[in-house]
Amino acid sequence: MHSAYRREVRIISQITVEDNEPLEKALKRFKRMVEKEGIIREWKRREYYEKPSAIRNREKKALERKLMKKTRRSQEGRY
Repeated sequence: MHSAYRREVRIISQITVEDNEPLEKALKRFKRMVEKEGIIREWKRREYYEKPSAIRNREKKALERKLMKKTRRSQEGRY
C-alpha cells in the first residue's frame, strides 16, 4: 500500500486599495492581476486529477494538430 502524498501550493495575490479609489476599479485591477498570473487557469487545470497517460495523450494530440496546421499552411503557400 502506498501512503497518500499530497502537496498543497498556496498562491496569494493582493492589491492595495487607495482611500479615494472606487471599489470597482480596485476589483478590475485585481481580476487583471489574477488573469496575468494565470491563477484561474492553473486552478481549472488542477481541479480534477488527470492520469499521466491522459496528459501524454492530450499533449501528443495537440502536437499532431499543430503539425497538421503547419503542413496545411505550407501547402497553401505553394499554389
